[in-house]
Amino acid sequence: MINQKAKLVPDLFDKSKLEMIPTRNGYGKGLVQAGEKDERVVVLCADLAESTRSHWFREKFPERYIEMGVAEQNMATIAAGMANYGKIPFISSYAAFSPGRNNEQIRTTISLNNLPVKIGGAHAGISVGPDGATHQALEDIALMRVQPRMTVFVPCDAIESQKATVAAARLPGPVYIRFAREKTPVFTTEKTPFKVGRAEIFKTGDDVTILSCGPLVYEALLAAKNLEKEKVSVEVINNHTIKPQDEKTIVNSVKKTKALVTVEEHQVMGGMGSAVIEMLAKKYPIPVEMIGVEDRFGESGKPDELLEKFGLTHPHIMRAVKKVLKRKKD
Repeated sequence: MINQKAKLVPDLFDKSKLEMIPTRNGYGKGLVQAGEKDERVVVLCADLAESTRSHWFREKFPERYIEMGVAEQNMATIAAGMANYGKIPFISSYAAFSPGRNNEQIRTTISLNNLPVKIGGAHAGISVGPDGATHQALEDIALMRVQPRMTVFVPCDAIESQKATVAAARLPGPVYIRFAREKTPVFTTEKTPFKVGRAEIFKTGDDVTILSCGPLVYEALLAAKNLEKEKVSVEVINNHTIKPQDEKTIVNSVKKTKALVTVEEHQVMGGMGSAVIEMLAKKYPIPVEMIGVEDRFGESGKPDELLEKFGLTHPHIMRAVKKVLKRKKD
């Protein structure tokens, strides 16, 4: 059953009643909110202000916005300098270019010095759609989670994206926030719990755990609802903070269910699922199935078609659940 403490929207499974808003909108609103709370917040953007929704901050605080042009490496280095002198910079671009293009500058000038630069990676995943493989970042979680001192957020909807952005401004070190271009269901509320480093149980269950991040959390919930009709009890966890990882919640869940499916719009190698499996290999090894992109690049197409083709929708999650349950019994 849906966890009442999660405080999700009414009519959760009636998509006709859900708002459809890109998670990037939450980032833009979060920038403005963070800027209102702290005058040290500044925003740098790589000629993608409208795409990243940084233009809302520019309109509110023009004197604290810097247009860097198509120069992500330079943007990261300048942000590091600003952070070293007391500012809280957010740098905004497509995730394919930041952290994709400027990974070395993030590593050497930001993470190594433990500076409070916040990296907004827009248009992540294959749901970018027709822009195709060059613009569909599928490696960014892997790049960021291996950097020491880096916090990594992958919010599930626009409301949570706003919360993550505001939280990022308060954290003392570097932060990566991953968000998407396509409109996706808004199924959390302002009252839905959000805490850095704490995974949230959205649905309780006993037979298998589904651990997901980003907009695919909604697909995980759809899979769980449909599996209920087949008498399969599924626990769904929103793992919005990839790093630091909430080991306690995850381990407690899989100790109960004895089986796990991870779901993410990212390469299965090196992403959220890999991080969880690395931890469970030491803490509590169990059968695991992974839903994600299987060692390939993205391609052009409509977002919904690509999600289906790459096996990231709820019917594919349901099949993974059945597969891991069979392994559990064996």
